Amino acid sequence: MTRGLTLLLAALALSASPLAAQPRPLPASGTGTIYVGSYSGHITAVDEASGTFSKIPLKTGPPFVVRLSPDRSRFYVQSANQERFEIVDVRTRQTLDTFTLSSGQRHIRALAFEVDPAHRTMIVVAKPATKLIDRWEIGDPEFLVYDLAEHRITREVPWTIDPEPTHFSAALRFSPDGRLLYVFGSEVTILNAATLAEEDTWDLSMPADPSLGRFDPGPWDDSSDPQGTVTSLFVMRDAVQGRKIAVVGRIDLAKKTVETFPLGPAPETGGLSFTMSPDGTRANVLRGEIGRHELWMIDMAARAVTRRVEVPTRTRMQMRTSSTGLLYLYEAGRTIEVYSADAATRLRTIELDSDMMYATFVIVPGASAARK
Repeated sequence: MTRGLTLLLAALALSASPLAAQPRPLPASGTGTIYVGSYSGHITAVDEASGTFSKIPLKTGPPFVVRLSPDRSRFYVQSANQERFEIVDVRTRQTLDTFTLSSGQRHIRALAFEVDPAHRTMIVVAKPATKLIDRWEIGDPEFLVYDLAEHRITREVPWTIDPEPTHFSAALRFSPDGRLLYVFGSEVTILNAATLAEEDTWDLSMPADPSLGRFDPGPWDDSSDPQGTVTSLFVMRDAVQGRKIAVVGRIDLAKKTVETFPLGPAPETGGLSFTMSPDGTRANVLRGEIGRHELWMIDMAARAVTRRVEVPTRTRMQMRTSSTGLLYLYEAGRTIEVYSADAATRLRTIELDSDMMYATFVIVPGASAARK
């Protein structure tokens, strides 16, 4: 047997070995679980590591909004008709309660809602609508305080913040002790949670798409923040020249303080969304226009945009950071694209069995990544 033939046979044997046949493993997307609402009327639970999924049935039908409580123990789900709510236990994946604020001919569709840290009270922003014989009578916007144990509205307070609220112009957050309620809209307004009287106001607003005049609180991602803080993208007005400046703001809800750093002039067109890595060292901004999406990488320590890259576009697109720092790009449809942290490489595609509902994408980290 010649030396050349010997080397060839050795190479063939090596290529046929089980070790050589194994493909290079892809980086793990995370160690937690993705929960996303489905048009078929359930929440889909997706294992980040494997991409396999299971279904959590809902009694109230397709979800419109899925919110995770600050202690990560419950989902508060608003149904697609916007009148019914469902509480789902995260650990058991079982429904704990269903309820509605509507009664008789009076219909209440929540524009925004939030539950206090002790799971006792839900505060809802709504415009009550009463069905009369010949028409619907639409009421003025107001805050409704709902007792979750007694299943009744205990207080109604008129909305006095300018402008009037919509699904896309208001979001609510409680302080960690439940004493204060933060209303994020054209400004950040701080209310006393017991009386709903105004205590303070900050000149910060969520970035909106000027062509649509909207901001949807559903995709707003503050899941990587330590409990009691909110880090997101805001817009401030330059006091000297009156220009709109895009800033990253970090709000401490307990200390009632806010820190900001500028990214530059706020874009005149296109929508902006924000997400931050679990370790807080990096953030991303997704700028979306018709037919074009651009991803910005932000170094949180350097307080600067370090890179801008175009990504394949969709009809609609949102992003989240996985529990290990990779990027998810999703909507519209049933696929979740997994990208490297710098968006340079698409790693894989997770395909679900049903299209995703808007504003229902939530990530619950594994036990090793529990919130501090």
